[in-house]
Amino acid sequence: MRIGELARRTAVSERSLRYYEMQGLLTPERTPGGHRDYGDWAVDRVVRIQALFAAGLHSKKIAQLLPCMRDTDGGPSAIATRRLVADLSTERERIDRMITDLIRSRDVLDEVIDAATGSGPAAVPAPAATAREQG
Repeated sequence: MRIGELARRTAVSERSLRYYEMQGLLTPERTPGGHRDYGDWAVDRVVRIQALFAAGLHSKKIAQLLPCMRDTDGGPSAIATRRLVADLSTERERIDRMITDLIRSRDVLDEVIDAATGSGPAAVPAPAATAREQG
């Protein structure tokens, strides 16, 4: 498939796909006319790249990781080096900290929402109407 089709199927811009190629994350075949030609495997690869970027990994780390993953299901396809495993373990710990922080932030927001809407245990009762407000 051509780059436009891959962009449509993955909802990733052609510009991003070219960037992935420049970073060594995505390697298309070339037609005799020099156009990029991607196999169906590229859809899964692009989805995986997007997920790894969303997790906060940078392109150099993703380039090291991708050869260790199958394109079809994301499972391991090769043995990673000890250095890569250590780096990925550090990334996982960072993500775990982010998840903990996000959960804490969500809990605070829930408390504020409950208090503001009067729907939770932290709700503050509305002040009683004064004689002037009653009428």
